[in-house]
Amino acid sequence: MTMFESRPGILFVAPLMGVSLFSCAPAEARFDVVEATIPEMQQAMEEGRVTSRGLVEAYLLRIALYEERVNAVIAINANALVEADQLDQERAEGRVRGPLHGIPVALKDNVHTTHLPTTGGALAFEGFVPPYEATLTTNLREAGAIILAKTVMTELANFTAAGMPGNYSAVGGFGLNPYDPRRDPREGRNDGRPVMGTGGSSSGIGTAMSFWAVNVGTETSGSILSPANANMLAAIKPTVGRVSRYGVIPITADQDIAGPLARTVTDAAIFFGALEGVVPDPNDASTTRCEPPPNGDYTAFLRADGLQGARIGIPRALYYDSVRVPGTDRFQNRLSEEGRVLMAEAIQILAAQGATIVDPADIPSVIDPDPANNLLTSGGSSVLNYGMKRDFNAWLASLGESAPVKTLTELREWNLAHERAGSLKYGQARLDSSDELDLDEARAQYEADRARDLYLNGEHGVDEVMIDLELDALLFPGSGGAGILARPGYPTVIVPFGFVASSGGPPMPEGFDPKPRPFGVSFSGMACSEPRLIELAYAFEQATLRRVAPPGMQ
Repeated sequence: MTMFESRPGILFVAPLMGVSLFSCAPAEARFDVVEATIPEMQQAMEEGRVTSRGLVEAYLLRIALYEERVNAVIAINANALVEADQLDQERAEGRVRGPLHGIPVALKDNVHTTHLPTTGGALAFEGFVPPYEATLTTNLREAGAIILAKTVMTELANFTAAGMPGNYSAVGGFGLNPYDPRRDPREGRNDGRPVMGTGGSSSGIGTAMSFWAVNVGTETSGSILSPANANMLAAIKPTVGRVSRYGVIPITADQDIAGPLARTVTDAAIFFGALEGVVPDPNDASTTRCEPPPNGDYTAFLRADGLQGARIGIPRALYYDSVRVPGTDRFQNRLSEEGRVLMAEAIQILAAQGATIVDPADIPSVIDPDPANNLLTSGGSSVLNYGMKRDFNAWLASLGESAPVKTLTELREWNLAHERAGSLKYGQARLDSSDELDLDEARAQYEADRARDLYLNGEHGVDEVMIDLELDALLFPGSGGAGILARPGYPTVIVPFGFVASSGGPPMPEGFDPKPRPFGVSFSGMACSEPRLIELAYAFEQATLRRVAPPGMQ
């Protein structure tokens, strides 16, 4: 066995490594990892009911049993059992590093690891082991977490091609949603993609499947919140600057951030504290933006009564109800009728838990009658294209001689030369658009676009409504607020809540019935407001407890 097991060997790892957990332990003594929380695992290890090795074995067995059905894993750490044994020995000697000690976790495959490849899903980087690890990887290892695997992801965080399905990459193939792990049978879509979207570009599949305790995702715009919503997970999309981006394959430093996807708000909060670390990272100047809580402990904000007295704003226009685009006869609306029913129930629960509902709390830039100051008429922005060329080339340079390609241009040329090997299933239009920019010539436009993004989404958007109405949070349906929060780099905590009908696209063939898809509720706020958002989200979660595990995957 090599240092890592990549895709062809994944299904054979757990039967070889994990059989002892189930063949040796009596039935009443087995610890069930399905839906198990981090505190439950820690308690079981403290009481001697399971070891870290036992957790790794149990997760590997689940991967062996179900990976072929959902395709959640891009690589497995073949040294995970050795690491587990070392952490078990530390525990036996009285040293417990913290709440992640001995807990198996996974990372998105754009996060640097030096014991596993980091590919970003791109064929040019297949098998590539970077010369340094990400700061967040170091933080997790020092906290005692075992990095069990790397997850599938949308290739280069969905910045390769327009129209690429979520969680598809040339290296990993198609990830499938565990709530309906079938492939799309419709003509024109029957290329292997899932019939139920997985979200993207991060993956929540493996966490939903209890392949590990929690996983790291990254987001530029929606890539933590979208997979959390699609896989019935709790997640924290942090303020840009909370978690170091050093050693994470970038799109743009203006919006990129890493954060946790978990099955509970408690697990997300525990993981988040370790990801952030307790001191700023000198390799990422943005990490001075927010002050961490004492000892990096976000569990202090897990209060079941956290909604009492909270002021929760409902941004009706666009996010719940139709709104007219200024200067046109067009209307925009982002919520289905089923979604409205669920959100109405959520609002009733919030009020019953003691929150003051401020309704409406419309985003000023959404309802501004002046097209020059309206978010819906703002047009395109060059920020992502500009940032990708600037920051991706800088990342490649940081790899030194080990980089498989040296520039974005070389990557595009490599992809063209290897098209027959599968490098360009959906083309590379986004890479092309970014690379054709001259950064010097385009700088003025980029700066103007960035300033406009910050004004319409931040100052004249989220900031204005929250300050004017003295709100603790805005309540968004599903991941619907991801875009407006992404541009100023503001945080959101999402909680699982229910299911809605799968819809969109051409009709299904006769006899093929789509299954309902998960739907969550998001609490969003201004920069560095994660402690309050965690408090609100936890109280809502405890009042509802709506998450259910994927059916038939127990």
